[in-house]
Amino acid sequence: MKITLLTLFFCLFGAVVTAQPAVQKGGPVSYTFIDYQKSFPRPSEALQRKEDTLRKQFEARKLKWPANFMYLRSFKYDSQLEVWVKNTVDEQFQLFKTYKICALAGTLGPKRMEGDYQVPEGFYHINEFNPRSNYYLSLGINYPNASDKILSDSLRPGSEIFIHGSCVTVGCIPITDQQIDELYILAAHAKNQGQDFIPVHIFPVRFNVPRSVKFLENLTKDDPTLKKFADRMEDAFDYFDKYKQVPVVLIGEKGEYFVNNAPPANPKT
Repeated sequence: MKITLLTLFFCLFGAVVTAQPAVQKGGPVSYTFIDYQKSFPRPSEALQRKEDTLRKQFEARKLKWPANFMYLRSFKYDSQLEVWVKNTVDEQFQLFKTYKICALAGTLGPKRMEGDYQVPEGFYHINEFNPRSNYYLSLGINYPNASDKILSDSLRPGSEIFIHGSCVTVGCIPITDQQIDELYILAAHAKNQGQDFIPVHIFPVRFNVPRSVKFLENLTKDDPTLKKFADRMEDAFDYFDKYKQVPVVLIGEKGEYFVNNAPPANPKT
């Protein structure tokens, strides 16, 4: 079976938005991604309001500021968005904060076409910082990813999925303006430290919450395709919960996910 590496999962790669160094007489001046964000009113104001508070919250949790690596987990049914951080590749991620997702469109299951109002499910990364969003501030995710391009509508899979403020949605992940202030700053600092691919895993449910799992089981009991998809999502959830490291995810030629070295679990289809 042909399997391709899902490069979007590696926390250490590439760049989507880059700042160009300023130049002055005598040579270039360092111009960072944070400097670039400060050139926009909303991120600049957010940094003034929130950066010191976030720094103190890191110190209270004995975390090094700013984090070199960040990882986001979102749970649709449970309406939660987790922020995990660490500072070296070998360290385990530590939970910094959990935000309440304040609105939800669609139902459980992956997004498969434009206009279905579904929040995607799967394995993504932040690919855009939008300091002038219609929803205050927003962080774009790379939907459709390589799997979605195979499994979704070939002509109209949908696009422009964001984590954003304003607490409204037709298929994105909305939080409050105060929360997106914090998340935007954390992501900008992680990118500034060199993490250009910040992984974002969007799960249907928390697989360690019985009520949530029961809801998903009832939804998938007569849908083997959705059940198989949910099982692969659970593999990734279990891997991270066991190791506190982001799993490597592979994509098969039919668009299916494979979680590398997933910990043993109950037999699944």
